[in-house]
Amino acid sequence: MAEPIVARVNDNVVRLGTSVVNWYLLADAEGVTVVDAALPAYRTQLGAGLRELGRTLPDVKAIVLTHAHADHVGFAEQLRQELDIPVYVHRDDEQLATSAKQFGKTDASMFPYFRYPAAYRLMFEMLRSGGAKSHPIERVTRFGDAEELPVPGRPRTIHTPGHSPGHTALVAADTLFAGDALCTQNPLTGKRGPQLMPSAFNASTDQALASLDRLVGSGASVLLPGHGPPVREPNSAVDEAKRRGPT
Repeated sequence: MAEPIVARVNDNVVRLGTSVVNWYLLADAEGVTVVDAALPAYRTQLGAGLRELGRTLPDVKAIVLTHAHADHVGFAEQLRQELDIPVYVHRDDEQLATSAKQFGKTDASMFPYFRYPAAYRLMFEMLRSGGAKSHPIERVTRFGDAEELPVPGRPRTIHTPGHSPGHTALVAADTLFAGDALCTQNPLTGKRGPQLMPSAFNASTDQALASLDRLVGSGASVLLPGHGPPVREPNSAVDEAKRRGPT
C-alpha cells in the first residue's frame, strides 16, 4: 500500500487512504459510517481512523458506497461479514456490486493513458493492495436519489450517474462526499485540480459532465473526492471541472 493518509476533515469526518484513492469515516452520536471501501489492503487503516474520532470497531454501523467500482468496494464484503453490518449502494450499481465485474463497460480505451506515469502507479497500487481481482458483495441494501440514509451521519443521496450508472454523491456533516463524480487529482494522468474522471473509467462521460450540475447548491463547505485532496468551495470546484471537460 502507498503511504497512508489519516487526516481529520472536521469534527465528524476523517479522510483515509493514500495519494491514489480515498475513503472516509463519517461519525455522529449513533456511531460511524464507512464511506467507500477503497482497496482490500486499506482495511488496515480503519483502527487509526477510528482512534482519530475517539471511536472503536463496534461503533461502525454501516458502509455506504458512492459507487461499485473495484477501487471503492475493496474491503466492503470483508467488513460486512466481520461486523454483520449493511452495505448500501444505489440500485443502479447493485449488479456491479454483487458480481465479479471490475468496472463494467466504459467510454474509452485505457491504452492512450499509458503515456502517463500516474497510470502505472495506479495499476501497481491496485495489484499490491488486492484490487486487481473482483470482490463481490454478497448482500447489499439499495437506495435511490434524494434519500436520507438510516446510518450514522444521516447522509443525503444525490444520484450523479455517468462514472457508473448508480454513482451517488452524499451530503452530511457540512461535507460533500463526491466519490468519483469528479476528482482533484486524475488517477491516470496525474493532473491536479477539480476535473472529471478519465473517460476510460466512465460509463458515460457526457452523462458524468451533465451530473456535475447536481452537486451545485449542496450547502456543504468542503468537497471530498475519491481521488485527490479535499477542496473548499464545492460550487467553484464543480465550475472548474465543467470548464475542463472530458479528461
